Amino acid sequence: MAKSSSGKWVSRVGASGGGKSYAKSRPSNYYGALIVIVALGLLLTVFSRYEYQHPVTATTAPQVQPAIGTTWYAGLSIQACGERLPYLTPNPSYTGGYKVYASNVVQISPKTAIEAGSHATLTQFAAEYPNLIINSTKLAVPTATGAVNPKTTFVNGQTCPATSKYPHQKGSVVYAYWTSFGQKTPNLTTDPSAIKFSQYLRVTMAFEPKGVTPLAPLPATNNEMVSLAQVSTTTTAPVATTTAPVATTTAPATTTTTATTTTTSKG
Repeated sequence: MAKSSSGKWVSRVGASGGGKSYAKSRPSNYYGALIVIVALGLLLTVFSRYEYQHPVTATTAPQVQPAIGTTWYAGLSIQACGERLPYLTPNPSYTGGYKVYASNVVQISPKTAIEAGSHATLTQFAAEYPNLIINSTKLAVPTATGAVNPKTTFVNGQTCPATSKYPHQKGSVVYAYWTSFGQKTPNLTTDPSAIKFSQYLRVTMAFEPKGVTPLAPLPATNNEMVSLAQVSTTTTAPVATTTAPVATTTAPATTTTTATTTTTSKG
């Protein structure tokens, strides 16, 4: 029986895999999505395996406040009416937690709880230095011998001397501090208790007219501060001591037996 024309057309279409319109409608996006899903699954599996084999170890946050036993260094500067005042007199033999070294460098080495942690402030330092008074309204700097000095005692509203950089201008107490060497613009406050010591902190205690930004401590202060810190780190580093084991050798005892020969003569 001969095949019909329609039957022949169906056979040709089946052999060719479908017509042109059918080929265009094949779900290529579907297969592409499958490939992406498989690839993501493999990546997630690899990542999970890595996370499992390399767990994250918690790190300790850097210390931001000095504890008892800590030894840090800070730099100071004192100025009034646009002029720097002389350095404080060093007191390296002081047994408290805050010592002053050359070039206005302060060693912060808390001995008690009142000197450590959140109590390690500029206010606490001043409380331990004889006749140095600092608060929100007054700045009083002692003489080289530690005595009260009216010439370097300033209170809010007082006018600057006629011979100063800002003659006859009213001034007020302000404190500027820099927490890093890269910091250009200082933080300003009128509350010295808000300034907490940290390693390499730089502080300027000042009495200035409104709008005057205090200058940072001098390079000599910075250099001395870093130098003392490096010496402190070197001298306090633990020294590893190795004791070589002593080898004791006991020589074996040697016993010598002397053979005795007996000769019998025949008579």
